[in-house]
Amino acid sequence: MAEVGQGHAHEGHAHHHHDAPAASCCGGKHGTAAEGGALATDPVCGMKVDPATAKHRFSHKGEDYFFCSARCRERFAAEPEKFLKPRESEPALPAGTIYTCPMHPEVRQVGPGSCPICGMALEPEEVTLDDKPDPELVDMTRRFWIALVLTLPVFVIEMAGHALGLELVPMGWANWISFALATPVVLWAGAPFFVRGWQSLVTRNLNMFTLIAMGVGVAYVYSVVGTLAPHLFPPAFRDMHGQVAVYFEAAAVITVLVLLGQVLELRARAQTSGAIRALLGLAPKTARRITEHGDEDVAIEAIAVDDRLRVRPGEKVPVDGIVIEGHAVLDESMVTGESMPVSKNEGDRVIGGTVNQSGGFVMRAEKIGRDTMLARIVDMVAKAQRSRAPIQRLADRVAGWFVPAVIAVAVLAFAAWTMFGPEPRFTFGLVAAVTVLIIACPCALGLATPMSIMVGVGRGAHSGILIRNAEALERMESIDTLVLDKTGTLTEGKPKVVGVIAAKEFDEAELLRLAASVERGSEHPLALAILNAAKERQLALAEVSGFASPSGKGATGTIEGKPVALGNAMLMGELKIATSALDAAAETARQDGATAIYVAVDGRAAGVIAIADPIKPSAREALAALRGDGLRVVMLTGDNATTARAVAKRLGIDEVEAGVLPERKSDVVQRLRGEGRAVAMVGDGVNDAPALAAADVGIAM
Repeated sequence: MAEVGQGHAHEGHAHHHHDAPAASCCGGKHGTAAEGGALATDPVCGMKVDPATAKHRFSHKGEDYFFCSARCRERFAAEPEKFLKPRESEPALPAGTIYTCPMHPEVRQVGPGSCPICGMALEPEEVTLDDKPDPELVDMTRRFWIALVLTLPVFVIEMAGHALGLELVPMGWANWISFALATPVVLWAGAPFFVRGWQSLVTRNLNMFTLIAMGVGVAYVYSVVGTLAPHLFPPAFRDMHGQVAVYFEAAAVITVLVLLGQVLELRARAQTSGAIRALLGLAPKTARRITEHGDEDVAIEAIAVDDRLRVRPGEKVPVDGIVIEGHAVLDESMVTGESMPVSKNEGDRVIGGTVNQSGGFVMRAEKIGRDTMLARIVDMVAKAQRSRAPIQRLADRVAGWFVPAVIAVAVLAFAAWTMFGPEPRFTFGLVAAVTVLIIACPCALGLATPMSIMVGVGRGAHSGILIRNAEALERMESIDTLVLDKTGTLTEGKPKVVGVIAAKEFDEAELLRLAASVERGSEHPLALAILNAAKERQLALAEVSGFASPSGKGATGTIEGKPVALGNAMLMGELKIATSALDAAAETARQDGATAIYVAVDGRAAGVIAIADPIKPSAREALAALRGDGLRVVMLTGDNATTARAVAKRLGIDEVEAGVLPERKSDVVQRLRGEGRAVAMVGDGVNDAPALAAADVGIAM
């Protein structure tokens, strides 16, 4: 499994304007795309725009289009063809789209249809950003509400007579009214069930629709004959008015209930697709491509491998690639789950969908379309939703025998009541047979596991948890040992100042102010921690001159005429600054799991700033809950034993494996599995990959 941070691209007010009249929808001045001096039409909202003065333009297939606002240009750039075609001719999905059954993913075909195994409507295999309502859900919802309105009077008439002894309609009219109201319910609203039931017989894949069609059909046909030709029934079947007891209300109510089930199921399926759309929304719709004539905005689909792309501050990286010019700090949390911003320089790889927080750079596209990391994550979620847990295979085998068995029991019940039951025997036999067919419908058996997987995987993706397949979910239930990496898993991954120790004659606030002033131009994670601490205390930073940042050692500069240096012991040694008076404080900070940074002012050791990666607020409570469930918790880390034990002590973890190299982490996991334990490994990514692969279930943060 893999977890990503939340990321949703919400298109505010994304109404369809392309088929609207030329009216003001975006505000601002008019904009169009045309030839010569003529006005052109904004293809999104229909407004008229003067090409000579239009600020927003976009090139598509060699033609220039002009827009009234940046918003219209962005929408057009994302889906040009959508706004260039008449809406009526716009296909819902491209030709050749593969459809599959959510319950039986092995069923795949080009175009929509019904599953030959379970009878359910097939759905597109690939989810798109198109958030139009599911036509099947719309159809089933319409059928349900109309059927409900028609069924309520039938139900009230029947139940009033049976339960309360009330005669709401004149004697002789009840059957005809029920017939008139129930007929459209059964024959129109319930038509899909009869079609699927017939298909199940033709393909010899008996399923729940077989039972529903038989149960409803028998009850309805019997009632129709009883209403239209009561004289065909023996006298014992007729009441004093010559009428036969009918079951229109049973046929109608069953149809309504099954329709309700279909609506709820389709809504659940729509929610899972919504989770995938949220992931798709992480990707930008356009990119800024560099050409020999300058920069141009292009749709993301138009990017080719080796294209040079410019990414400015605040923009999303369009595709996966490599930085060839510039420097930036990216927020990769939406893809990697890593909360700390990542510095990117020439030669570093960047991931499509991540956000450029500061700095600008030029990148070369390496992976586009379905090859990007984000596309692969989306594909993984979609496949996980369609994957089958081992227990589902057992349920399918049982269902294969269950339906014929139910039909046999229904026939047996009918025969037994007809032969040995009290009068009217036929009526009792019919009711018993219909009851068996409907009540024994294997809806739960056939749908419970697939729907649980679909909803669980979808909700997980919505919350930032990507589940690779259904088997991982099933294995997770048997886990008894949890191995956790420390950094980024139990800790926040965001360094924070946890203490400022000032030497004599120095003030803590002044020490922090000077340190932050030196670091104000740096983007190093530890420097950002110092700057954030100064910001929280509302300290006024000073101007720094002569700034230098010796690699891996710290930073130096001159503030208000005084040289200031901060960094590790190596830097202090090079500057010939004695730190013996602060060594004890620095060691104490290290024992508490923090990094100790020395600060020197005017050639003297002025203090120590302790920076630590704080433990996640929920970690202690979560670990306590896991231990309460009987799980054995082991902390595995490459950190030194002092830091590891300090963190473990605060979290209440007894078992610690410290100083373990990445390649050795998998050995620890395999050792635990060799002891007969079912192990789940929780890590924060690349250096934990071998251990994640070695565990029964790998959970990547």
